[in-house]
Parts: sequence; structure tokens; C-alpha cells
Amino acid sequence: MRDSRLQKLAANLAGYSIKVQPGDNVLIEMIGTERELLKSLIEEVARLGGNPFVEIEDRSVTRALLKNANEEQLSTWAAYDLERMKQMQGYIGIRAGENVNELADVPADKMKLYDRIHRHPVHLEQRVKKTKWVVLRYPNSSMAQLANMSTEAFEDFYFDVCNLDYAKMDRAMDPLQHLMSKTDKVRIVSPGTDLTFSIKGIGAQKCSGERNIPDGEVYSCPVRDSVNGTIAYNTPSVYNGFTYENIKFTFENGKIVEATANDTDRINALLDSDDGARHIGEFSLGFNPYILHPMKDTLFDEKIAGSLHFTPGQAYEVTDNGNRSSIHWDLVLIQRPEYGGGEVYFDDVLIRKDGIFVIPELEGLNPDSLK
Repeated sequence: MRDSRLQKLAANLAGYSIKVQPGDNVLIEMIGTERELLKSLIEEVARLGGNPFVEIEDRSVTRALLKNANEEQLSTWAAYDLERMKQMQGYIGIRAGENVNELADVPADKMKLYDRIHRHPVHLEQRVKKTKWVVLRYPNSSMAQLANMSTEAFEDFYFDVCNLDYAKMDRAMDPLQHLMSKTDKVRIVSPGTDLTFSIKGIGAQKCSGERNIPDGEVYSCPVRDSVNGTIAYNTPSVYNGFTYENIKFTFENGKIVEATANDTDRINALLDSDDGARHIGEFSLGFNPYILHPMKDTLFDEKIAGSLHFTPGQAYEVTDNGNRSSIHWDLVLIQRPEYGGGEVYFDDVLIRKDGIFVIPELEGLNPDSLK
């Protein structure tokens, strides 16, 4: 018998997140060996009148492909994946791989080619912009290890996070979305961080379980040339299989002019992928009440209560500053006291201190209100 929490998750993904309609073609893409959620999703999509399609990926096989890839092969690979994606009205991506570092030793030039030729047109341009989509992780022993938890305890945590009342959270986000939409100047202050930028005229978008599970953020985007100052991120981040730590950026007129990390040469090579990689494509505040500590998984870490992320690379069309890039890298700064604290100011008004919203209209997004 399947776990009832799993069946609830499948129903939420198909019915709430991507709102399957009769006749919708839905691609369910699974990275890893989990099968029960996959089968539940097939049944749920079909129950709603949709047509489920499945892709199962083994990251160790993908590693072998990428290490031996050439530009012609990647172009052909991208062409048939893009054609399939164009046939889809919905997409559910499940990431349940056993090793987050599986692609760590793929040469950087191969990963850059893959990002430019495959990932950008298939996912950033077609899937993100033209389908109803949601992506999520699925609990396994690898994820539990990253979270420093037992597998059973992590499963309980996972379902608390993923089966949160996202409709309630959505309503609580309205005041923050409204405030961000009318804000000009933003200032972020934390240990090692003093950053200013404008979000005037960009707008804001709520994220309440319709694109990511788990969820819990409202995002905007800096005016492209407005970012100045320094940000020191305090959360590790895995990108293309490598774990970056102690990331610090200095900006002048919107551009990253200095970048350091545990591998400074590697991070600068990544930021040199294209011109847009050294500019910012997203600014977001995170507030999922159940996610408190980083686990080197972006879908969880970017929603940490009392966090923000400031993202080099591609901007989303809905909050567009015109920045274009083959990357979109959500890097996280946690501002709760145990992580050094910090403040967020909108037009010189303090709106969040040490991870807690301090103006009355935003108090509904604090942990005690969302649980």
C-alpha cells in the first residue's frame, strides 16, 4: 500500500501545481530510482484526463554521455528533446538521484556546451516559458545524509514541507508582492554584505507550490545596471556537480567585477560563460517555515525561512530586466541570528530583521503564522 502522504503529493502536483486539463500532454521526468511517486503521478494525470509521458534518467549514464559529447551530438540531443517538449502542455520533474556530485568530474567545457546547446533552449526557453511546470526532489538516503538526518526523519520532514497548505501561503504573500511591486531601492546588510540595487518597475511574483515543491518565496529582479556593493553568501551550492562554498561577489553598476569562492578560478570560469552570467537575473525572499538549514539542494535551500537569494544569470520573463544567459544560479544568504543575522530595507524602511518580517502587513509570512 502506498503512503497516503505520497498520494496527496501526487494529487497536489497534478491538480494544484500544473492544473492538468483533459487532453494535456504531461512529461514526467524522473532522475533516480524512485518509482512509487512516478506511478502515482501517471495515475493522477490520467485520472484528470491528461496523457502522461515518462522519461527516466540515470545520472551516471548522463555523466558518461557528457564526458564523451561533441557539439554535433549535443545539438541532435537538444533537437529531439526540444521537439518533445514542444508537444507538452505540462511538465513534472522529479530529482531523486543518489549522488548530487555525479557530474562533478565532467570537464567544464563540456558542461558549458550542454548548458548552451541543450539546457537553455529545452528548459529555460521552452519548458519554463511555454509549459505548466513544477520540479521537486524526492526523499532518499542521499538527501537525508546531506540534511544530516536519518532517512525516516528526513521523510517526515519532507512531507511536512511539501504538503504544506500552499493555498494559505499564497494568500499571505499578497502584501509582500504588492510591496515589492512598488519598491525602488533595496538594501541588504549582513556580515560581509552591504548591497544596494533598484527593482523599480520590474514587478514581483509569488511562488506558492505551482512551480517548485517545496516552495515559499516572492521574487523580483534588479534593474540590470543598478547593483553595487558586496554580497557574501553563507550557504554552499552545488552547480554542475561541484560544491561551491564561501562565495563572495563585488558589483559595480550591475556587473560582478570580483568573485571568490573555495575554487576562485572555477567560479570565474563559470561566470565567464557569457556576458549575462556576471549580471543578476533574480532577487527573492524565502520563508518556508519548515526549512531552516541548508542541505546543498537549491529547491530546498532557496526557500529557507529568513533567507534571500541573489541569482547570477538568466532573468525570468515575468520579472524581466533583459538579462540573458545560459545559467541561472540561485545562491542563498540566510539572515537568521544563528547565521549572523541581517537586515533587508525597501526604500530605506526596515522590512525584515534577522529573518523575521517586522512590518505588520508582512507578519503573516513569519514561521508561526505559516505552520
